[in-house]
Amino acid sequence: MPRGELRIYLGAAPGVGKTYAMLEEAQRRAARGTDVVIGFVETHGRPHTAAMLGDLEQVRRRSMDYRGAEFTEMDLDAVLARRPQLAVVDELAHSNVPGSRHDKRWQDVQELLDAGINVLSTVNVQHLESVNDVVAQITGTTQRETVPDEIVRAAEQVELVDMTPEALRRRMAHGNIYRPDKIDAALGNYFRVGNLTALRELALLWLADKVDEQLDRYRSQQGIAATWEARERVVVALTGGPEGETLIRRAARVAARSKGADLLAVHVARSDGLAGADPAQLARQRVLVESLGGTYHQVLGTDVPAALLDFAQGVNATQLVLGASRRGRLAQIFARGVGVTTTALSGSIDVHLVTHKQAGKGRRAAAVPAALSRRRRLLGFGLAALGMPLLTLLLKAMPDLTLTNDILLFLAGVVGVALVGGVWPALVAALGGSLLLNWFFTPPFRTLTIAKADNLLALAVFVGVALAVSWIVDVAARRTREAARAAADAQTLAAVAGGVLRGERPLPALLDQLRETFGLRAVSVLELAEEASGRPARAREEHAWCVVASVGDQPACTPDGGETAVPVDDRITVVLSGRRLEAADRRIVEAFAAQAAVALRQERLAEEAATARPLAAADRMRTALLAAVSHDLRTPLASAKAAVTSLRSHDIEFDESDREELLETAEESLDRLARLVANLLDMSRLQAGVLGISATAIGLEDAVPLALDELGAAAATVGTDIPADLPAATADPGLLERVLVNIIANALRHSPPGQPPRITASAHAGQVELRVIDRGPGIPEDQWEHVFLPFQRLGDRDNQTGVGLGLALSRGLAEAMGGSITPEATPGGGLTMVLRLPAAQTTPEGPQE
Repeated sequence: MPRGELRIYLGAAPGVGKTYAMLEEAQRRAARGTDVVIGFVETHGRPHTAAMLGDLEQVRRRSMDYRGAEFTEMDLDAVLARRPQLAVVDELAHSNVPGSRHDKRWQDVQELLDAGINVLSTVNVQHLESVNDVVAQITGTTQRETVPDEIVRAAEQVELVDMTPEALRRRMAHGNIYRPDKIDAALGNYFRVGNLTALRELALLWLADKVDEQLDRYRSQQGIAATWEARERVVVALTGGPEGETLIRRAARVAARSKGADLLAVHVARSDGLAGADPAQLARQRVLVESLGGTYHQVLGTDVPAALLDFAQGVNATQLVLGASRRGRLAQIFARGVGVTTTALSGSIDVHLVTHKQAGKGRRAAAVPAALSRRRRLLGFGLAALGMPLLTLLLKAMPDLTLTNDILLFLAGVVGVALVGGVWPALVAALGGSLLLNWFFTPPFRTLTIAKADNLLALAVFVGVALAVSWIVDVAARRTREAARAAADAQTLAAVAGGVLRGERPLPALLDQLRETFGLRAVSVLELAEEASGRPARAREEHAWCVVASVGDQPACTPDGGETAVPVDDRITVVLSGRRLEAADRRIVEAFAAQAAVALRQERLAEEAATARPLAAADRMRTALLAAVSHDLRTPLASAKAAVTSLRSHDIEFDESDREELLETAEESLDRLARLVANLLDMSRLQAGVLGISATAIGLEDAVPLALDELGAAAATVGTDIPADLPAATADPGLLERVLVNIIANALRHSPPGQPPRITASAHAGQVELRVIDRGPGIPEDQWEHVFLPFQRLGDRDNQTGVGLGLALSRGLAEAMGGSITPEATPGGGLTMVLRLPAAQTTPEGPQE
């Protein structure tokens, strides 16, 4: 069965017309003969949207009861049984009522698509998982209903329903989005021009990324290699040389001139893996690229210009930034160089050749290590010095051999010397052999004169072949050694990378792996004090350096305190203690040092993030507080003011019962306001850690009645079962009463009529446990912790039942007194809140604190 197709209408904010556009498409398809049904559409009371439903068939919604309230959801089974060609399902990110088959509506849509049913749906950009945190930062509102980005990206069509912020605010002001009583608050908060502009940009950029993916897929399917300049992409080519940072910054400036341009850095590594750039330089340059918002890539290739252009065309690059050649003028005469060749072959890609300090100065040749060991070279020289005369004596004893045979045997001897000692012993053997051949075997004998031209040619060929063979042997030995070294370096890098990835803290894991790999006694990372930066005299002082990380015994405290110091930048140096490293090892160590600096920065960023997290949490609480108390403070104040104003009015005569009712209303409103302010103050003290606690021994049989009296007539039906021999608890009497009032009030709020809450108490393992049991709808276990978050009212969507501080404050107060509050499921249905407090210590004289 073919899978159905999904079409999504994406909007930047509520009210831009997503549902209207979706229904307009549904009507168009229905008029064309498509079998269309409405699975679920939420009109939000908007008449124009409701009118678009027209005569479209609607599947009856399924009613569900949750926590004493009735909700309606899409009847997924009914839609599947109806099996239309097209189903209209609004609000893709919606969370279904607990008890539904799926937690999220997008999961319902996935099942419809699997059944071969096409679906139209809607989603706002703030509900996309990838931008949820960005939206919260912009608007101050966290969207708890989200949909994974891959669900929306997988849609066959995503259509943006766009509207300018000014037009959307006009639509809001005309009452076409929210009810009149919510318009002012919405325009002053979520629907500010700045918020809407930022959300609109997020929606446009997100959709642009999806369109870009579709374009890449189309070009790949059609085999299109030519660059389509639909979006600026700047590629900077890195050689691993010191000019890399200059090129990266220049490329970043080029990319910054175009809004939304991408920056990509690429290094072409030789495919043989034997020679390459400085890994430490590349590591630092990679960090710089990523810090500028770009990405780093590495490709293999023997032809650098071809590899660069293949990469640039593969990512649809529009501009390519290269450094001017470092080769000298003489070298450029014989070969054009990477920059000139790339420019000639670039086609539609613009190439920027950037000059730098190293341009034209030539490449500084690295020290080339000997291909063979010193012992083998000495053995080769000895073999050349002794072997050639011995071979001459042997050939003199065989006078029947011709000159050709003599030359071949001498050539075999030279090859043998080359295999043993390399190029220089072979060169000595070739020159010595040519002289011996000329003196003893070439007429006229015992002279260095050659009588025949063919003998001269034979000797010349002999010398040439001998030198060529010895050179090839030397190169092969050198390549073998380089390959072995590269394999060892690769194994070292892999081992270090694995150790870092498996470690919880990257920096200590990296340093420890480095110490073990090279057999060091200690490794330390030193940082130069800021006041000593750029002052060489101060940098030599011991107190100018600080050890920020170290492993091993007796780590160095200054760069001079170890055998090897590897500077990472102006302030950070990695010092190795225990033994001096070979020059070949230093390149790998420099790469590790660069990674150590990166790990150090990551640890510091993590520490800063951890420090900022409580501040962010406090800021979120303040934001939520302002949003939550706007109604809850206004309502009791308005009620109290209305009652007092009526009593003070001289225009109306009130009888005694009316006066009592108004006074009671004012008193209840002020009491509600006092409780709210007290809760807010206590919560702020808890957050600040300055809540004063005076713990004493108190019996629950005394505390519970006080809490029930505080709740008034509503708590008269609450049943209690507190044993007379229950030990006293250690708690602050005032705070304990607040905790009990909040917990019992919550149980009363959710208890069904005729089934009041019940309170029981017991003692266990040095603790006094009090259970507040209700028979309400209960809460799913996976949402138990959510009820303890400030400003959350689980299952409530109005703003009439308080700011949602009761349980959050109660848990905080209980924990401040050394206790805890945990929820449990009530057998048979409902929720039980368990308050645990330390039992007071008892002595012969009575309980003690």
